[in-house]
Amino acid sequence: MNFVADRLNVGKLTTHLPEKFSDVYDTERYERSQNYLKTTTRFGTITSVIDLGVLLVFWFLGGFGALDHFVRETGWSSIGCGLLFIGILAGCKFIISLPFSIYSTFVIEEQFGFNKTTPKIFVLDLIKSISLSMALGIPLLTAIFWFLESTGPWAWMICWGVTTVFILAVQYIVPTWIMPLFNKFTPLGDGELKDKLFAYAKTIDFPLTQIFVMDGSKRSTKSNAFFTGFGKNKRIVLFDTLINAHTPDELLAVLAHEMGHFKKKHILRRLIFGILQMGAIFYLLSLAITQQSLFTAFYVDTPSIYAGLVFFSILFSPIDLIISIIMQFFSRKDEYEADRFAVLTTQKAQALIMALKKLSADNLANLTPHPFYVFINYSHPPLAQRVAAMEKIESTA
Repeated sequence: MNFVADRLNVGKLTTHLPEKFSDVYDTERYERSQNYLKTTTRFGTITSVIDLGVLLVFWFLGGFGALDHFVRETGWSSIGCGLLFIGILAGCKFIISLPFSIYSTFVIEEQFGFNKTTPKIFVLDLIKSISLSMALGIPLLTAIFWFLESTGPWAWMICWGVTTVFILAVQYIVPTWIMPLFNKFTPLGDGELKDKLFAYAKTIDFPLTQIFVMDGSKRSTKSNAFFTGFGKNKRIVLFDTLINAHTPDELLAVLAHEMGHFKKKHILRRLIFGILQMGAIFYLLSLAITQQSLFTAFYVDTPSIYAGLVFFSILFSPIDLIISIIMQFFSRKDEYEADRFAVLTTQKAQALIMALKKLSADNLANLTPHPFYVFINYSHPPLAQRVAAMEKIESTA
């Protein structure tokens, strides 16, 4: 499905620049955006084929069975064997993906003028990411293994509850403990922009207390804005590249869109759905790991919680694609709703339209995606459709 979608998406490219975007794109930039799409699509296809090929070769040559035999030979406890089993698989995946990550960052992103990451930052990011994954992942996996082994038929529900608490706790500490490991966050300085944002937040009764500027420019010229955390640790983050490229009114419109997600409870709804989905996954996992046929299919003789977890995650991926398509559909609806909220509450439709156009041009976004590709992959509607919808709202407001 993804391969077909990619081919259709590239095939829909046209040399004709859509008239609505002539104010932010010139012929050279538009051609670069198309070359960027072609390059990243081709690279993504190569990466996916190699990933799948490695998995299938490892699988059908009995790699999972051999690895399981190796970890059992250590004589460790079942939890220790499980951590070693998953750790070796994760390490192998990391080694295989590392050259592709390097090529993507230092060749493709460099070629199109995006990359600002130095080799030092790249290596430090890898070290921090691995350390963080181990610090968070090992305790969680240990708890899941123990509960699935020791708490009987309700183990899946206990695992669901523990994982939910864990994820909420991590989300709470992300803004203050985790994100600062990778980027510098500076409070937005006094001035016109800060005054506009706080004044607007007051008009819509939004509990705005913190706005931070992130040094995104140290890794890329691409820009963005986002919410992170919740409760008292909730904050709005603006990339420094975003501030440098937009007027205060445009930034206000962008932030009004983000606040619209909060006011319309989109973030809360997605969180609740994610928690419910996680519960369903744990229930299905509890059924799958009791099936001898699951382990036989992967050439593993002795069933175990840790191997069942890995095999279930592989077999769940097609279901995950279906769920993702459904979630993307509702996400696109939420984006339209947030756009409408921003337009009606700021009365600055053209500011939001121009901001999104600039973001599109700066990030070399595809202006003419194929509908099937959008259906599978897009969490946001295509920009042309968003612009048309906002212009319609503006004309009828």
